[in-house]
Amino acid sequence: MSQQVRLLDVFEGKRYQKIVLAVSVVAFLFLELLIYLAAAGQAGQKSTIIVTDTNGTKVYETAGTTLTSYERLVFENTFGPLQNYRIQLETESVPFPFRAWVSAAVGIPIGLVLLVSFLVRVYLSLLYGEEKEESEESLGEAETRNRFGALYSSFRRFSVFHAGFMALVAVLLFWIVPNFLQDFTKVSVAAIKEYKWFFMGIAVFMAILITWVIYLRYRISKQMLDNQLDLEKFRVEKQLLIQSETSPLLAGPVNDTQEQ
Repeated sequence: MSQQVRLLDVFEGKRYQKIVLAVSVVAFLFLELLIYLAAAGQAGQKSTIIVTDTNGTKVYETAGTTLTSYERLVFENTFGPLQNYRIQLETESVPFPFRAWVSAAVGIPIGLVLLVSFLVRVYLSLLYGEEKEESEESLGEAETRNRFGALYSSFRRFSVFHAGFMALVAVLLFWIVPNFLQDFTKVSVAAIKEYKWFFMGIAVFMAILITWVIYLRYRISKQMLDNQLDLEKFRVEKQLLIQSETSPLLAGPVNDTQEQ
């Protein structure tokens, strides 16, 4: 009887796990579908109606191809009859935001999983407290005594939550860094166009400074080569002088023996 109860519990547990897995997969696919639809809704042909006065100054702007009766009524109550203004229709093609879609498709599910796991861990720690087994602590102390043990311990402590956090940070960088570079480039180009003489003066000053530094390095390198050449000449002359002084001393005894 007890074995039948255990088998029934195991079967119920596996069935519960399958249900949770199926619900999680369906929720994940539904979330990915919503993210894709939201990204696709930002792409395509975008039309804008612009109302300007006789001087060409923009007075009113709204999305769409035509003004609705409500928008026309609001405009005439605010600015006067619409016949006194010019209506322009501007259409632009917006590409599919691939980078935003990838960042959202990867970052949102990982962020939700990490958030849920964090809340579950906080709930369990508040409910049951943090438990640490002595065997694991002693094993960790024994492993950290040598280099291989420390490396194994670091790999053992690396969990899927660390990988998820690293992936989330990578996704955020993939989304933030290009936007920052793009905005910084736009601001820099606008500033250079507006204050071109100032930046031109800075460019000329930097060019002169770099040229001067290169010239000084050339002079220093040339002086070092000249010094090395002088030292080499002095070493060779000294060696020749020593050889010339020692050669008569070596030849003297040989001549005396020949004379005797």
